[in-house]
Amino acid sequence: MDANALAIINTLNSAGFQGYLVGGCVRDLLCGKRPKDFDIATDATLPEVKKLFRRARIVGRRFPIVHVRHGREIIEVSTFRQSISNNVVHDDQGMILRDSTEGTLEEDAFRRDFTINALYYDPIQAEIIDFVGGLADIKRQRIRFIGKPAVRIAEDPVRMLRAIRFAAKLGFDIDAAITDLSADAADRLTAIPPARLFDEFTKLFLSGHSLAVWELLVSFGLATTLFPACNPNSSLATLAMRNTDHRIAEGASVTPGFLLAIVLWEDFQARLANSLSASDHPAVLTLRDQQQRIAVPRRFSTFIHEVWGLQVRLETRSRRSASRLLQHKRFRAGYDFLCLRAESEPELQETASWWTTLQSVDAETRGAMIAALPQTKRRRRRKKSEPT
Repeated sequence: MDANALAIINTLNSAGFQGYLVGGCVRDLLCGKRPKDFDIATDATLPEVKKLFRRARIVGRRFPIVHVRHGREIIEVSTFRQSISNNVVHDDQGMILRDSTEGTLEEDAFRRDFTINALYYDPIQAEIIDFVGGLADIKRQRIRFIGKPAVRIAEDPVRMLRAIRFAAKLGFDIDAAITDLSADAADRLTAIPPARLFDEFTKLFLSGHSLAVWELLVSFGLATTLFPACNPNSSLATLAMRNTDHRIAEGASVTPGFLLAIVLWEDFQARLANSLSASDHPAVLTLRDQQQRIAVPRRFSTFIHEVWGLQVRLETRSRRSASRLLQHKRFRAGYDFLCLRAESEPELQETASWWTTLQSVDAETRGAMIAALPQTKRRRRRKKSEPT
């Protein structure tokens, strides 16, 4: 367990408050997995928590919490919330807009989403506290809502994506009462702010289980909810998800931009084929439409533009451009993209193999390979006509 989280609990207890590890960290420890984060629940109010710790600040609008910083680590500390409260603010569709009403430990458990996420651990007494049957569901490897599934989805449709993420990560089955609501969740997800869905996108696909996530999204009919222009049966997308999981397992870097470039590639290609009648560049149109559902930060949209732009240049090898392409800041990403495409497009295999060889040979051999390429003609610049 995390020493910083335990120190925070000791401080809370010394000040006369309760403090427990809660949620995903308890679940993951029971499942034999290393928790990514250690969260704490307490009966202390947020201002009381903030007062106890010098490096702490209150954050969040929908569900305010306290971030307590220990070294480089940030521990989330939340106050027990009521399971049912007149002060919870909903929109006209039942979605929770704000919930900050304090409650008891038991009320807090019933306010959480899934049974497997409502387990508390008291490190002082070495005791697990379970009000909702979370331990039994972990043993059965089942993901189940606390309370009525339709109400929980209405409160926050992103919970459907969380169910998929946990199922992919843990290898658990999703309760049928949840899967039956996938169509309703798909409709409600369109009302979620695109910026929030980008955060969920990174959690879904950069956790090392993107292939399982993608297959569940496709089977639930949610892939096109998140990516309206995507082909859910794309072999390229499947290859990219598998490749992403492999890279994460190997400790290699991954970027959301690469996966988005893959998922949106077919739509970009279709728009490119009809670009003569379009006023904007096809890449701009593809990304603009995707932004309506999932916000793509500028650094990633720029990355996508560059990787797509490199594909033609990598395919049409020329003596003049090959050396410069090797020095391009996005060459490696563009090359990886080309190699994935070659797995589903046999006509690209020779080209991908050529670029692979070019990177592995010595300078003399590399020069000979480039010299054997056709020489492209330079475009002549038109001279400006003299004013009459």
